[in-house]
Amino acid sequence: MTSAFATPVGQPWFHYHEGQLYAEDLALSELAERHGTPLFVYSRAALRGAWERYARAIEGRDALICYGMKANSNLSVLREFAQAGAGFDIVSGGELARVIAAGGDPGKVVFSGVGKQAWEMRAALRAGVMCFNVESEAELQQLSEVAQAEGLTAPVSLRVNPDVDPGTHPYISTGLKENKFGIAIADAPAVYARARELPGLHLVGVDCHIGSQITELSPYLDALEKLLDLVRDLEATGLLIEHMDLGGGLGIRYQQEVPLEPKALLDAVYARLEARGMLELPGQPGRSRRIVLEPGRSLVGNAGVLLTRVEYLKPGEVKNFAIVDAAMNDLLRPTLYEAYHGILPVVPRAGETARYDVVGPICESGDWLGRDRELDLQAGDLLAVESAGAYAMVMASQYNTRPRAAEILVDGDRHYVVRERETVAQLMAGESLAP
Repeated sequence: MTSAFATPVGQPWFHYHEGQLYAEDLALSELAERHGTPLFVYSRAALRGAWERYARAIEGRDALICYGMKANSNLSVLREFAQAGAGFDIVSGGELARVIAAGGDPGKVVFSGVGKQAWEMRAALRAGVMCFNVESEAELQQLSEVAQAEGLTAPVSLRVNPDVDPGTHPYISTGLKENKFGIAIADAPAVYARARELPGLHLVGVDCHIGSQITELSPYLDALEKLLDLVRDLEATGLLIEHMDLGGGLGIRYQQEVPLEPKALLDAVYARLEARGMLELPGQPGRSRRIVLEPGRSLVGNAGVLLTRVEYLKPGEVKNFAIVDAAMNDLLRPTLYEAYHGILPVVPRAGETARYDVVGPICESGDWLGRDRELDLQAGDLLAVESAGAYAMVMASQYNTRPRAAEILVDGDRHYVVRERETVAQLMAGESLAP
């Protein structure tokens, strides 16, 4: 039996050993016994291995990797990347607070998102973030007013919408005309001109983000060509574009996907820049234009599993159900996107298999983790839901008054509780009975 969890160089952070599934040097069954289920388990070696792929890609280049922390914002995960030298892509004031709490450098933070509030702008200005990725003229106006009131200057990059189809799920496609994100690229020159007139703003870059779980190079290069045309036109007016932010979106292996290597992407990007004579800033020989990437899923997605225990087996005339103790409140992606996550037995059996829908206890027909999975199961068995390092715990809820799961970070033969399991009492702590 094999696992989808292997780095591109074949190092198995999650692997079978002596008849059961391990995270690095720890048996997952032991972690479940000690900490209960549902349980998120992350591998520190997997996080470091994923980061090294990006570190190799930017070596010798003026490039910055800003971790898209909406994928997984656990403080220990953030600190791992901060210590490696990463910047961060944030989308809220709360995420900024997490970066600071984890020891991240605000000067390496890009602040994205369509709905930044004034208090979030103030916090980011005071912290000294690297750039605001602004997504509308209305936001430009508000940011100008907030910056003036603070007596500070906001570094600004406009997020433009290049109308490029990334070939992914429509809910995670962000660069088409019908998406809410960014400013239409045809309108961008006029918006840049308007921004140059507003006090308190300093234009430093251009940004785009076309989507997520992208496994092909061509969508990035299509967007890049449009960005380069825009940069050429802007710089013809005397505006200096110091950096180009190409967003994130590199995919991972959930099933049979072949992920795009960061180095392959950046090699192609720099080849285009060189071919068009845009590696250096105009009029500034020797000063290169910085490239920013905002990967999230590809740094953490395959670094985690969700452990869940089979409560009941429910055979039926049309479907067999394996009812487990994890649910859509723990892992929303299957319900929200019909996303596929591999499901592995932690201790495989050698008997007859059957086809199961793996479902949770929540009172919704959409509460499922996997459909039509061939498994040999008994009540009490432990399962590992793969690729649960990204968009899992961060999207978890307390629906049906279900406390959220604990999170564990494994480091070799040691492990750390990096988020304690919630209690029902904590869920009700902020509520009161009206008289």
